Amino acid sequence: MATTTKALARTAAATSSTTLYTAPNTTTAAVVTNIVLANTATSASSATVAIDGVVIVPTISIPANSVVGFDMKQVIPAANPAKTITGYASTTAVNIHISGVEIS
Repeated sequence: MATTTKALARTAAATSSTTLYTAPNTTTAAVVTNIVLANTATSASSATVAIDGVVIVPTISIPANSVVGFDMKQVIPAANPAKTITGYASTTAVNIHISGVEIS
């Protein structure tokens, strides 16, 4: 099995739920290894992240000009329909970085 380490998502957050990553059908699975939420605003913000509709980061408060990180091993199997990671924040000043591996 080949594994490819990659940035699964690296983007400014939207203020409504948005797809950040879709597991490709050409892989066996994807594994989320960490999530970093960076708040560049001068006031506290919040963010939420879900995998396949299940919230794994529930509306967490992020202090002004701060970073919150989560290390994990969450498997996203390749499937039809495709499995996704979604997320949003209270402001677009929050950046979402999700790293992991794709296994094929």
